[in-house]
Amino acid sequence: MAQSVGIKDVARVAGVSVGTVSNVINRPDTVATETRARVLSAIDRLGYVRSESARQLRAGRSRIMGLLVLDMGNPFFVDVARGAERAARRAGLGVMVCNSAQDPGEEADYLSLFAEQRVRGVLLTPADATGRNIEAFRRHGIPFVLVDRVAEGTTECSVSVDDVAGGALAVRHLVDAGHRSLAYVSGPPGLNQVRDRRTGALEALAEAGLGPDALRELPTERLDVAAGRDAGARLLGLADRPTAVFCANDLLALGVLQAMYAAGVGVPDDLAIVGYDDIEFAAAAAVPLTSVRQPAVTMGAMAADLLLEETEEESGRAHEHRRVVLQPELVVRRSSLSAR
Repeated sequence: MAQSVGIKDVARVAGVSVGTVSNVINRPDTVATETRARVLSAIDRLGYVRSESARQLRAGRSRIMGLLVLDMGNPFFVDVARGAERAARRAGLGVMVCNSAQDPGEEADYLSLFAEQRVRGVLLTPADATGRNIEAFRRHGIPFVLVDRVAEGTTECSVSVDDVAGGALAVRHLVDAGHRSLAYVSGPPGLNQVRDRRTGALEALAEAGLGPDALRELPTERLDVAAGRDAGARLLGLADRPTAVFCANDLLALGVLQAMYAAGVGVPDDLAIVGYDDIEFAAAAAVPLTSVRQPAVTMGAMAADLLLEETEEESGRAHEHRRVVLQPELVVRRSSLSAR
């Protein structure tokens, strides 16, 4: 196996000191033109690439930002990552994207990896509802910003969407369409987003004079299409089937839609469906899906900007932790437009 080329090899071939090579790499204006050309020629001939990890250890500052999301299989988090990456690149940084797969154990492992790599900071959508992983990570002194989650019980920055308002938007729309018996396909109950969307749904029902018994909750272990199909099968087995269903995200809603299509149940005439996130696939579904839109790209970019502000020592500005709460928007499509 070929050995890696080091700075000492470049110095030997160029006939200069190691310090001169370092100056050519980091402070080229301080080196004479002829000497600089000789060193650059040696670098080119040897194929030398400087060790970024070694540079980071010396400087104590990384050019990498960590991003840990719940599910990279969900296009919502892909959009969050796109927003974060754009903001990071403008600042000359890269993003290390990791997927906890909604598993607190995986989350703990990745947070440990970020600490080992001494990343500049972390953007985190927590999978651990207990907060223990965050508490353990905080001991490393690495800044982090919560994404798609309000920073409850913490002083750190967060960027989220008002999920209570989002849940209310979805159910208010269904109630206004004449539905009085609804289901909520909710996802894992430990997630704050799932609970907040349910709270909003119940608030909308109360506004219409309907009690909580008008909302049948169907929890799922995951927030994916397969879980939505399973919830759809359970929905079909109910003797008093609701006429409308609100799903905690679009992947669940698409799974419910698939289950209805396979069973010959018409959407929206027999069952109206509303999702959440407004991912790209929502508009492209066989029956275009009504959804509560979250500004995912904006969320990722704003979270990255907050992290950059906190870690940019040269800016001279005192950083103040902030909670940014964005507003959702209802996008109405055919899946909820039945005439009742």
